[in-house]
Amino acid sequence: MIYTELTKKALAFCYEAHAGQYDKVGLPYVFHPLHLAEEMTDEASTVVALLHDVMEDTHYTREDLEAMGFGGEIMEALLLLTHDPSVPYMDYVAALKSNPIARAVKLADLRHNSDLSRMSPHQIDQRALDRQAKYLAAIEFLLSQETIDNSKKIMYNDTQISTSKGSENQMTIYEELVARGLIAQVTNEDEIKEMINNGKATFYIGFDPTADSLHVGHFMALCLMKRLQMAGNRPVVLIGGGTAMIGDPSGRTDMRSMMTKETIQHNCDCFKKQMERFIEFGEDKAIMVNNADWLLDLNYVEVLREVGACFSVNNMLRAECYKQRMEKGLSFLEFNYMIMQSYDFYYLFQKYGCNMQFGGNDQWSNMLGGTELIRRKLGKDAHAMTITLLLNSEGKKMGKTASGAVWLDPVKTTPYDFYQYWRNVDDADVLKCIRMLTFLPIEQIQAMDSWEGSQLNEAKDILAYELTKLVHGEEEAEKARTAAKSLFGGGDGANAPILTLTAEDFYMDGKVDVPTMLVRAGFAKSKSEARQAIQQGGVTLDGEKITDPRTTFAPDYFGEGKMLRKGKKNFVKVVVG
Repeated sequence: MIYTELTKKALAFCYEAHAGQYDKVGLPYVFHPLHLAEEMTDEASTVVALLHDVMEDTHYTREDLEAMGFGGEIMEALLLLTHDPSVPYMDYVAALKSNPIARAVKLADLRHNSDLSRMSPHQIDQRALDRQAKYLAAIEFLLSQETIDNSKKIMYNDTQISTSKGSENQMTIYEELVARGLIAQVTNEDEIKEMINNGKATFYIGFDPTADSLHVGHFMALCLMKRLQMAGNRPVVLIGGGTAMIGDPSGRTDMRSMMTKETIQHNCDCFKKQMERFIEFGEDKAIMVNNADWLLDLNYVEVLREVGACFSVNNMLRAECYKQRMEKGLSFLEFNYMIMQSYDFYYLFQKYGCNMQFGGNDQWSNMLGGTELIRRKLGKDAHAMTITLLLNSEGKKMGKTASGAVWLDPVKTTPYDFYQYWRNVDDADVLKCIRMLTFLPIEQIQAMDSWEGSQLNEAKDILAYELTKLVHGEEEAEKARTAAKSLFGGGDGANAPILTLTAEDFYMDGKVDVPTMLVRAGFAKSKSEARQAIQQGGVTLDGEKITDPRTTFAPDYFGEGKMLRKGKKNFVKVVVG
């Protein structure tokens, strides 16, 4: 670190402002700006790295900074890093890119937070211990220069680096799950708290491969697994290759379609590839298992004797997942699903020490079946916790549009469409979604609770960007945000989603009609629906309203691309391949 008179003054100010405060991993908060400052290579950026947290927390004005003796490039960078909520977020990002000092500090800050998010509590603790001597040496140096009040010297010499339990006021992982509204039901709250807060849980969540992609409904469970893994717990991802051959009756009014073994295996492979973007797999990390490996080899008579005897038919019929099916008829095949899921928990408990199961709120009966089977067969306790279902303000499950589910596969739902889905959630739902689905600090989210009017639009942009970045990566999130801003702002849509027409589309004397394009773009399920949209006046091509469904266009009309719009929220750039 560069010890100039100006950096000494900045560090003293930072030290005084953060005295006695701790961050989320239990470190004295002054350690964070010190860590950023040591990455800087000049006096100005070092000063800004030290001060920007203090300035951001207290929202200093230009006049305040001038009165404190700061000016020039330092003051401009500090003002920029103190993001004013009234300034559109994209304008803030653009300004950051144009200011080298602010940009360097912001990038260092993002790297620091990203590193912490991937660390286990043990790694965070070790990292803190490794750096403690260096940071305290810097403070000791400044104390010896009489730059900082020496009366606080003992406090820092006595500071202990905390483990995952954190400081007295730090929120535990269980408390955070509650604060985010993620927990619905638990079997034994005190024991579950102790396990997950101290990284002692080996837990599993099951995913039945009923399609070749995960969707938003699965996203909740994936985010929970990520949060718990970040807190030091070990996830077991269970792919239901075996149970998918029966079909889960929970939440269903009819029987699921039977799938072939080949289809199930294909879907399992697709799930695994997608999950690797969310969960960190490897030795002493998350593992992925397929219940087909043990369920398909079970002997029917042995299961009846060893497992069936532990289940009461009367109790099973009282389960909510079966109640709603009794009127229309419940097949014996589906009736066995609870037994199969319970056996999964029993097997994982013995094989991997899996002591907890998480699942959707509609899985509660099946999960209790597993804890009871373990108790009766092994005489040991296992635990279950259900996740709150993601419902909108009308009580309906989120994650579906008029054209179907919102998938995590970019081929089935493009990153732009994924972004737009979240950008268009109702005002009443946006803050709940931010709280439940994003990894933004809970304090930042709580500060949004008072947002209203235009601020809710900014909240929607934050939600859409954060979730698109999590699922598809930062580059795709930036493209989607830029495309939306460009198109809704009247731009040329350089990053808009692309519809590529092929020779087969130009089947009408070498031309293509608009209904064909609307169907190909996914804006209509059929050509009759597309014609109706045109007749209602909601379709434009290259800025011109289409009034006649029979209008056709030759390939050379499209040039470098023409913008096709249906309503305000659906648009693609049409090109010829």
